[in-house]
Amino acid sequence: MASSSSVGISLSFFLWALLISPSVSQTCKSQTFSGENSYPHCLDLPQLKAFLHYSYDATNKTLAVVFSAPPSKPGGWIAWAINPTSTGMVGAQTLVAYKDPGKGVAVVKTLNISSYSTLIPSKLAFDVWDMKAEEASRDGGALRIFARIKVPADLAAMGKLNQVWQVGPEVGPEGRIGKHDFDPANLVSKGPLDLNGDNNGGVISGGGDGEGDSKIKKRNIHGILNAVSWGILFPVGAIIARYMRIFESADPAWFYLHVSCQFSAYVIGVAGWATGLKLGRESEGIRFASHGNIGIALFSLATIQMFAMLLRPKKDHKYRFYWNIYHHGVAYSILILGIINVFKGLSILNPQETYKTAYIAVIASLGGLALLLEAVTWVIVLKRKSNNSMKPLRT
Repeated sequence: MASSSSVGISLSFFLWALLISPSVSQTCKSQTFSGENSYPHCLDLPQLKAFLHYSYDATNKTLAVVFSAPPSKPGGWIAWAINPTSTGMVGAQTLVAYKDPGKGVAVVKTLNISSYSTLIPSKLAFDVWDMKAEEASRDGGALRIFARIKVPADLAAMGKLNQVWQVGPEVGPEGRIGKHDFDPANLVSKGPLDLNGDNNGGVISGGGDGEGDSKIKKRNIHGILNAVSWGILFPVGAIIARYMRIFESADPAWFYLHVSCQFSAYVIGVAGWATGLKLGRESEGIRFASHGNIGIALFSLATIQMFAMLLRPKKDHKYRFYWNIYHHGVAYSILILGIINVFKGLSILNPQETYKTAYIAVIASLGGLALLLEAVTWVIVLKRKSNNSMKPLRT
């Protein structure tokens, strides 16, 4: 009995151990590598499955670090940096590691990031030596960066550094570092580093001064405003104008509904466009050219459309025909560009799949409704023409 009980307990423990997620059980203290005894401090960095081991010698202002993280995709890169002037990536003195496809081994390079558009190897603003990189096969394909850094006297005097870390999907020819993703985790992968090891027991919070969280909120607000305006309200307004006007009883109610819907969409869209401009100014070097260019085109076309309403000729005016061509052409351009840009924005924001699915469902529903109303409209128009043709001519 004792033997079977012991086997049962052992089996239960084994099954329980298998159920523990590696992401839950993995901590900086569980990592092992050569020379670990020389790194008395370690941190479970809160983003990107990253860890930092380090030691600091105050007598000669030398910081020894081991940074570990998995690249976002196989063949990608990892980076750890000190930013002596700010909390973000611009200005960061960076160590980057990746697996050299030609040599088949992990290598480490240095980047002095003056802007996001110049991510090429360059010398750092302070001395760094004993650099090496290695693969950590036991840590889910992670890479590690080893280095010793001479901390500038002014930073050493403060006792704290601004650290930034990042991972990316690819490395181009001649070691050119590809852009990283812009998911929430990538935007808040930064925080303070206490040289003396006072880091809340080895776990720090990301985001530093909350700048990253603020940008995420602005991005989400920008996305919601533009999805509601260009992606939903404008199509609804177009459906009202095209299909409600066919019913004589709906005149002039359809016109006021159409104008109200489009004006509301314009106001919300301008707010979303302005939020996007502000995000662009606050994110130096981060550009989504096609998304931004379409946004500018939408704002310009919609503004012209709003002013054109003030110049709308009467129904019997000789220029009304040309005005209608212009008005409808611009409207359909806004409709198509708006939906395209919403999908581009979703690909940039990369939200949960349910949000993209929900928007697809909304657009599909509006499209289905438009097809149904199109059929009903043609039936009514043809019926009216038939009735008119059957009326006797007056003499």
